[in-house]
Amino acid sequence: MTDDGAFTYNGGRVDPGETQNIRYGISETYLGDPIRIPVTIINGEQPGPTAFLSAAAHGDELNGIEVVREVAHEWDLSDLAGTLVCLPVLNVPGFLAQQRYLPIYDRDLNRSFPGREDSTSAKRMANRIYTNFIAPCDFGLDFHTSTRGRTNMLHVRADMADAAVHRLALAFGTNVVLDTEGSDGTLRREASKDGVPTITIEMGEAHRFQRGLIDEALAGVESVFAEYTMLNTPTVRWPGWRTIITSDQQKTWIRSDVGGIVDMHHDRGALVHEGDVICTITNPFKNDDTTVSAPFTGLMVGLLENPVVYPGNPLCHLVELGGRTKRVVERQQRSTR
Repeated sequence: MTDDGAFTYNGGRVDPGETQNIRYGISETYLGDPIRIPVTIINGEQPGPTAFLSAAAHGDELNGIEVVREVAHEWDLSDLAGTLVCLPVLNVPGFLAQQRYLPIYDRDLNRSFPGREDSTSAKRMANRIYTNFIAPCDFGLDFHTSTRGRTNMLHVRADMADAAVHRLALAFGTNVVLDTEGSDGTLRREASKDGVPTITIEMGEAHRFQRGLIDEALAGVESVFAEYTMLNTPTVRWPGWRTIITSDQQKTWIRSDVGGIVDMHHDRGALVHEGDVICTITNPFKNDDTTVSAPFTGLMVGLLENPVVYPGNPLCHLVELGGRTKRVVERQQRSTR
């Protein structure tokens, strides 16, 4: 931000009270045509923090796209204090192909940040995004879904040892926060290291809009804006219960030891107890059943959607719950039956 409150990027300027919709060039196709990402920048008339909302770093992860679009184009932002940088589709080539990775040599854009202007195609794209629209911000929300064939309950991933990231993660108001630094090259890890606290929001599955999850995520964005006094919104959201899953707690992807067709017995977000049968795997003739049981009591944060597996394929992502939280979740799930 400049001294007069303008948001600047290479090739443009957005003054206080101004909104711009731009298509920003980050690379070129084999034919030399521009690859451009859509960006909406809303600079409020009142001073405040600068925040980015990003989605579709993986091109087939669509839920977050609708979250970012609705904030940018449907919310009343006339009283915005600060600046919003809305990036609904980071991975445009992947989005056009409806695949997770960049079609160019199958690179993962979300392992390429902060990028480098003289490196691979993925890192050059990442560098242009990062330098112009991420680095100038004060914090960020990066929206993701599970990969193809799986689904996630709404949860946050954040480095809770970082006080600024901790504040942001709690402000979003999800039941579950997975306390991890993130892999090298991920947007949230690299931005947080550079002083732009960022969290990942995981929600649902690839290749679709899931309205319930989108609405929950929008409530989380509203809660963050309340925490940072960017809008006159209700108070910071309390989700009813919360657990922060640390490295001391058990968490694992339970994997199949056999190939077959899966009958999953629980939904995402379900609490299962040690020894409960999570799923049954059968062959095409249904004459050879294999049951898979929970190795500990925990929450099914992620699970298989595509009901076929090879040996070694993941079935569900189980995270351990502490005693008090477990009792709260048990009461809640009993009351909703």
